[in-house]
Amino acid sequence: MSTVSDLSDRLCSMEQSTRENNVEINGIPERKSENLLKVFTQITKTINHDIPEDDVSNITRVAKINRDNTRPRTVIVKLRTTRHRDALLAAVITYNKKNAKNKLSTSHLGLDGASTPIFVAEHLSPSNKSLHAAARKKAKEAGYKFVWVRGGRIYARRDEQSQAILIRNVESLKKMS
Repeated sequence: MSTVSDLSDRLCSMEQSTRENNVEINGIPERKSENLLKVFTQITKTINHDIPEDDVSNITRVAKINRDNTRPRTVIVKLRTTRHRDALLAAVITYNKKNAKNKLSTSHLGLDGASTPIFVAEHLSPSNKSLHAAARKKAKEAGYKFVWVRGGRIYARRDEQSQAILIRNVESLKKMS
């Protein structure tokens, strides 16, 4: 039985590594004749972190899991290196901290309509995405302050002084008690 578990873990790890240069952006409204590269460039200008167009390997929207959901489809941006991804994520975090009352949103893109938040995060595999959701839920129940993703791995910390816990799988959630 442990062989199946080991193989499953290895497959999840490989699946995540194929996404290591990617970021996912949620909250960008869909338009009929949208230019996603232009939208992405506007985001990078807003956060003061320009990324040359040739450092963007691919940019696309992905299908929704639940077709009835009214939220716009997620945009996946494949960057040339993980350094580009990490620098972009750091720039978004810095921007949102400096502008706590005016975090990254659709109003920064010059889009019509109500301003809605834009979220930029690492592109997680489906299994890691569900594990991250489970970790956030467990953290809320157990009184943990922090749950985050770094390099495709999920971490949790009770408070500023406590040790970070690496969440590898559902069994790891038992450490959060």
